[in-house]
Amino acid sequence: MPIFAMTFSLFFVLNSLGNVPLFVGLLTKFEVKRQRQIILRELLIALLILLLFNFFGDDVLKLLGISQPVLGVAGGTLLFIIALGMIFPRPMDNHDSKRSEPLIVPLATPIVAGPGAITTVMVYAEQLQNVWIMSSIILLAWIPTFIILLLSSNIKHFLGKKGLLACQKLGGMLISLIAVQMICTGVTHVLQDALYIPHKESVHSISPSRPRQTPQLTQ
Repeated sequence: MPIFAMTFSLFFVLNSLGNVPLFVGLLTKFEVKRQRQIILRELLIALLILLLFNFFGDDVLKLLGISQPVLGVAGGTLLFIIALGMIFPRPMDNHDSKRSEPLIVPLATPIVAGPGAITTVMVYAEQLQNVWIMSSIILLAWIPTFIILLLSSNIKHFLGKKGLLACQKLGGMLISLIAVQMICTGVTHVLQDALYIPHKESVHSISPSRPRQTPQLTQ
């Protein structure tokens, strides 16, 4: 998968536009300056969580004995469930707005750096096998997420409830397509490993083509 597609996918998994009403509801009792300080702190914590799973997620997978195809199937299934939740959102509960200032939970995690985002980072990191490229992908997806959530009050006023809902459903459709592709690829590799069928790239490497020799006729 191209790096641009990975960045685009991770950005929609972070679901910044869909989380705008939630951020506004949780932080509405604070002053605007304090709201931005809280958002900056929570987004930096979420970025740190994603980077930790980027650098050390592979070691956790090896420790648990989980292969990349299995992670792809599990991650694709989880992303598909998240996509369905974005396309068919449930009514929001406003009882959390009466609580004190949020710290780490629920804004940093699980709202921003939730199971879907963490799984996506681990799957893409396993595919790329380069933590620095994956770190740049995380940062590129995090920057617009941070900007959108920092301006959440203004964006909600500009787009309105229906505009935010439309953007969220569009992101859910795109994520569902990516999730199905991840599931299909993972299932294919699992079946190939179970049936001892070599992958396409290994088939060509096993039997290199030789020029066909034609017998010479003797007179």
